[in-house]
Amino acid sequence: MKKNNTKQNDKEANSGKSWRGMQGLTIGIDLGDKRSCYCVLDAAGKILEEAALTNTAASLAKHFGGQPRARIALETGAQSGWISRELESLGHEVLVANARELRAIWGSGRKSDRRDAEKLARYARVDPSILRPVRVRGAQAQLDLGRIRARDALVRARVLLVNAARGLAKSHGQRLARGVTASFGERSQALLTAELAAVLEPLLEQIDALGEQIKRCDREIAQLLERYPKAAALDAVPGVGPLTALSFVLTLEDPQRFGRSREVGPYLGLCPRRGQSGDSDPQLGISKEGDEYLRRLLVQCAHWIVGPFGTDSALRQWGLRLAQHGGDNGAKRAIVAVARKLAVLLHRLWVTQQRYQPFPQGVATG
Repeated sequence: MKKNNTKQNDKEANSGKSWRGMQGLTIGIDLGDKRSCYCVLDAAGKILEEAALTNTAASLAKHFGGQPRARIALETGAQSGWISRELESLGHEVLVANARELRAIWGSGRKSDRRDAEKLARYARVDPSILRPVRVRGAQAQLDLGRIRARDALVRARVLLVNAARGLAKSHGQRLARGVTASFGERSQALLTAELAAVLEPLLEQIDALGEQIKRCDREIAQLLERYPKAAALDAVPGVGPLTALSFVLTLEDPQRFGRSREVGPYLGLCPRRGQSGDSDPQLGISKEGDEYLRRLLVQCAHWIVGPFGTDSALRQWGLRLAQHGGDNGAKRAIVAVARKLAVLLHRLWVTQQRYQPFPQGVATG
């Protein structure tokens, strides 16, 4: 049955020639893993074609290349970046819709790829602002950010293996070496009995191998920092290393996209959600929108800033004062608040390229 549907979609895609060359078209594309559905509307909102295509550059060029400029809408997703860049290279206006804002699509009781493509097209035709379009990262920035994300995957894999090895050793009343250094596996084997060392040898060898790969990524990231000299001003903030500085610059890409530095906090999901209705305005948690990895890095930096090893600064003192209020959850809220304020500070340093000052003029201390 699926094969017949695929053939039918291909037949529709090949036969839909009536709209080729027409002006003022709006197209919605519902992205899938290997294939995507699209819907073409004319200037009056009439459906001209509903069909499917494969997610390849050649297929996109075949369906939308050599055509007058059209407005094309698609949702955010794993493939929205490269597909939007391909469509823009073909001369079209591309809107990448914020999927979190489109409850009418993902929350529909009659959801289907065809209907989703049509809704995207109709929203884009009537008012593009409904889609809350997001900015697509450039190809080079995406590639450089991939190096950082690859390192994060290696670190998480090493943590998983270390925890597994520690748990297995503990079940036999034995302990592994403290501190995950480059020689963690070798040091741990020396602490185990011969029988248990043989059992854990595959895990310990992989842990050390991952450590070498992580060190290699660290060297590449240090070299990458030289390619983005403006990130050096961010790296100077205590608690913010090359990893966070580069991630901040590569994720946001253009500091001028924000009219004010305070807009960065909500963009990264570090501001409370709103659920106001009538007289009800409950206090909610942060929205957690935007880039999850960068938000996690900023929270880690905030932990260091207000932690026992953080250097004295106006931001640290502000965070410590905030942590004293709010009971048991005061410390947690203070960490998030410091992370949000740190994001504002980093953006401001990026825009102005000023040197970091732990105690700016006009900021009270103590």
